[in-house]
Amino acid sequence: MSDADPSSDLDPELTEAPAVLARFKRALTLSMLAVVVLGTIFFLQDLAPSLRPYSLQPQVGAGLLGVLTAPLLHGSIGHLAANSLSVLILGTLAGTVFPRATLRALPVLWIGSGLGTWLIATGGFHIGASGVTHGLGFLVFTLGILRRDRPAIAASLIAFFFFGGMLMSVLPIEMGVSWEYHLSGAVFGVICGFVWRRADPVPPRRRYSWEIEEEQPPETTLELPSPDEVPVIWHRPADRAPTETGVVLPFRRPPAE
Repeated sequence: MSDADPSSDLDPELTEAPAVLARFKRALTLSMLAVVVLGTIFFLQDLAPSLRPYSLQPQVGAGLLGVLTAPLLHGSIGHLAANSLSVLILGTLAGTVFPRATLRALPVLWIGSGLGTWLIATGGFHIGASGVTHGLGFLVFTLGILRRDRPAIAASLIAFFFFGGMLMSVLPIEMGVSWEYHLSGAVFGVICGFVWRRADPVPPRRRYSWEIEEEQPPETTLELPSPDEVPVIWHRPADRAPTETGVVLPFRRPPAE
């Protein structure tokens, strides 16, 4: 006789915790590495004679190179800090909760946000990783709405708490800000959310007692039992003849007044 597996009695959320921690460490490390790369490139930009050849120029053939290089460039330390914070938080969040969907979506967000900006923008030189960060933000928003499991909902709420302003930054409300880059990243983030909403398995969750009781079939039914199943309370004595009838007790009428 084999012994029962003791891990089967553990809370499924507790058994999943080591895997979640490992995904968090990996996503945080990669996000920090991305921030270091962006910072290094920013401080090396001064060595280049001009950033225009590497920026994204809409409707210009030479500007297509910027689809690949523009997300790596930033115009100021404030611009770099804002995008680095978004990369760090959203990259860690998406990589922890949706590792497979994020890995597949990142190339699409990078290329798609650049191509969308190249098509719809009317001029200027567009640089910065905001297209990718908006794509990550809207990816997390969309997966939270579509999947509706507790980690996905929690991730979307955290992303909305820190970056809810992304919902407004896709509109042309601020001069000097590439809303086209934001809008293109947001559109491809939503598309990636729909395409890869099932890329990551649904995490196990704790099942409460009332959920288990609802799944068990009821012990009693509302149907009446058959006559053979009805218990008999009184039995005819064995020594009484089958033709013998019962005794009729006479009741006298009350005297008339």
